[in-house]
Amino acid sequence: MKELAEAYKQELVQHITRNLLDIQILRLIRTQPMWGYMIKKQADTKFGVKLRHGALYPMLNALERKSFLTSQNERQGGRIRKVYTLTRKGEEYLNAYNSILKEQLEDKDVK
Repeated sequence: MKELAEAYKQELVQHITRNLLDIQILRLIRTQPMWGYMIKKQADTKFGVKLRHGALYPMLNALERKSFLTSQNERQGGRIRKVYTLTRKGEEYLNAYNSILKEQLEDKDVK
């Protein structure tokens, strides 16, 4: 029974990550500023989802256009990395998501 619950957990985390990729990216960046490759590695480690460049970078650009993220080029070891940081608006968006999710988990939306 425990193995089944663990299998469901992994399947559900991957489902949520794929379908709410923007939220998951914002959640990752909320923990610390990150660049694309770091986001890819964290998504794989934490959610078991392998992000393709073709999905990740358009999503980061869209989140930046919505002012949920800002980016800044930083030089590290002779390379320039585009580092993303969560904005106040991005934080508010995550707070709204968490509030809605909490209501759904409490079944308030179906009573």
